[in-house]
Amino acid sequence: MKFTRSGGETSTGPADWFTGTVFIDGIRNPDDQSAVGCGHVRFTPGARTAWHSHPKGQTLYVTDGLGYVATRGAAPQEIRPGDVVYIEPGEEHWHGATPGRFMAHVAIQEAAADGEVVTWLAHVSDEEYGA
Repeated sequence: MKFTRSGGETSTGPADWFTGTVFIDGIRNPDDQSAVGCGHVRFTPGARTAWHSHPKGQTLYVTDGLGYVATRGAAPQEIRPGDVVYIEPGEEHWHGATPGRFMAHVAIQEAAADGEVVTWLAHVSDEEYGA
């Protein structure tokens, strides 16, 4: 068993990856024992990821608030606490909070053999967000 005590610092999501203010608490990074990484991500109202994809897919578990998730060519879908969303490998998508509510989720993804976990793309436009 490996036990890690809480004590890490909350980081702010980089502007290259997010629109708005986002806070990230890392849970685990892929390492030589497991390719799985995950983090608890908190979005302020209106904040969202850029378009991105994951080589091995991603699972989101919504823990708080009200948010959206969308894939290319589809309208955003509302997500609520307790919802679980699985995004297929390579599927371009984004997720974030609704305009008037905070939203938080645990994001779980597996690294590819080359260590890649995510490919970041362009920011989500206001039109795409409000669709």
